[in-house]
Amino acid sequence: MKIVPEIIQKLTEAGLKITPQRVAVMQTLLRLKSHPTAEELFAEVSKTIPGLSPTTIYNTLDTFVERGLVKRVKTDLDIMRYDAITEHHHHLYCAISDRMEDYFDPELDQILSEYFLRKKIKGFNVTDIRLQLMGDFENKAKQ
Repeated sequence: MKIVPEIIQKLTEAGLKITPQRVAVMQTLLRLKSHPTAEELFAEVSKTIPGLSPTTIYNTLDTFVERGLVKRVKTDLDIMRYDAITEHHHHLYCAISDRMEDYFDPELDQILSEYFLRKKIKGFNVTDIRLQLMGDFENKAKQ
């Protein structure tokens, strides 16, 4: 988990005013690796900042997305989740459990990049490739 000075630096570099709410939201996003929803973030951040408004969470998330600090990730169930990992990666997603995890694979990135450089889709310029792999996570209890 990123420590508060690193979060403050990240917010400052994005041109944002440092507020306890913004720091708490970013810290919680980085701690919860489950790609939380706004409601889940509200529940968590409210534990440390009582009286926090859900509107503050939504506005903070919108600002983070606009500044490139966070990405929105929509699930198969039309649930909007938030991802604070800005390094290039893909997602593993199980619609049954609505569980989402990060998937880093430089070899896959290379293959996809080379493929689309060769493919040259007419009238379309590929600027980024992010996959959401659908499947089921193995139940560790069954092993």
